[in-house]
Amino acid sequence: MPNLVKTINISETDKATLEGILRQSTVEARIFIRAKILLLKADNNSNEYIADKLDITVPTVRLCIDKYKEGGIENALNDSSGRGRKAEITDADITWVINKACQKPKDYGYSAELWYPASFTRFINSIAEEEGHPRMAAVSEFTLRKILEKAKIRPFKVTYYCEKRDPDFDSKMHDVLVIYKQISLQFDEDGNLKPFEGTPVHTLSYDEKPGIQAVGNTVEDRLPIPDTEKASPVWRDYEYVRFGTLSLLAAIDLLTGEAIPLVSPTHKSSDFVRFLKMLDEKYPAEDKIRLILDNHSAHTSQETQKYLNTVPGRFEFVFTPTHGSWLNMVEGFFSKMTKQMLNGIRVTDKNELESRIYTYFEEINEVPIPYHWSYSLDDIDLEKEDVSQIVYEVVDHKAVRVEDQDKRAPKPKTRKSRKQKNILKTEN
Repeated sequence: MPNLVKTINISETDKATLEGILRQSTVEARIFIRAKILLLKADNNSNEYIADKLDITVPTVRLCIDKYKEGGIENALNDSSGRGRKAEITDADITWVINKACQKPKDYGYSAELWYPASFTRFINSIAEEEGHPRMAAVSEFTLRKILEKAKIRPFKVTYYCEKRDPDFDSKMHDVLVIYKQISLQFDEDGNLKPFEGTPVHTLSYDEKPGIQAVGNTVEDRLPIPDTEKASPVWRDYEYVRFGTLSLLAAIDLLTGEAIPLVSPTHKSSDFVRFLKMLDEKYPAEDKIRLILDNHSAHTSQETQKYLNTVPGRFEFVFTPTHGSWLNMVEGFFSKMTKQMLNGIRVTDKNELESRIYTYFEEINEVPIPYHWSYSLDDIDLEKEDVSQIVYEVVDHKAVRVEDQDKRAPKPKTRKSRKQKNILKTEN
């Protein structure tokens, strides 16, 4: 049986309109294709030929022709309003998803700390029907990402901040800035240190850097080779050995720039006392030694207080606020030391690490540079400050109370293993 091709009659006006659409430089793809369908059909081409030529389906061709027959050119080229799939995800579904994303996996019995796209999708899919949101049982990870992005929440990311826990932060910071202002006035316009008026006061910025790792290579590094095709670095084997850690106790004399180190295998009150004794021997006996330091327990311990009681009036402590270590200028020195010397260091044992740390301080002290603080000092007017009211002495009455001297911390509670718990249940 012959293949009869049904044609359509297109008026000259409609034909001119369709041809004009094809000549336009910018036109929607769907309108261009529909105009082409109508013109090809007007030339007595079969639906199969049109579909093959335009790389579309035969039903698409039939639909366009039927719409032209029903409502003319405008009906064929354009979609009716309201056409398309209705939105299935409701506002209630979206609100429910956002609420779940704002909670942690551990709140639902999972081990993870944060949601991740795949795990969050599985979680939503698993509880959606039970909690009255059946559409979300099949929601995709991509859709959930779009919902969370629109809500501007990122449950997959952690941004750290510093909680301001010290109620006296501002007053303690002010005290430290007063000290820095005093130091700045000890220098003349040329940066030279002026003679002390009255009792000399040596101000030092002090802190500890614990946990410095002594790491060694398993084989020797391969040194750079000149005149190679690519820039030649130091080649190092991935494997390494650990020899343990050391702690560095250090202070910067803010008037002379001298760096004073003490390397120790531990980080205890006894190490801090040892450092104080070093300072006591270093500076003249009649001078005062002022330390700017944080509130580490070793600085206010019973052992530290007992030593300070043997040298009354010798030391003054200025404590930085809690989470205010950035006020301590020795922190900048530690950062510089890490970049210049500690990054990538390899040693044969802890003794070599200790020796190289002391060598670094010797190199720094060959040309000491005084550290100067400038931030917010313009707001400090020493004429309006009663410096004598700033408390420098260590205040820790509990450490020296007689009734508390022999007390020991309670033993920590031990957790029973699952096996032990099962045995106890069986016995009961």
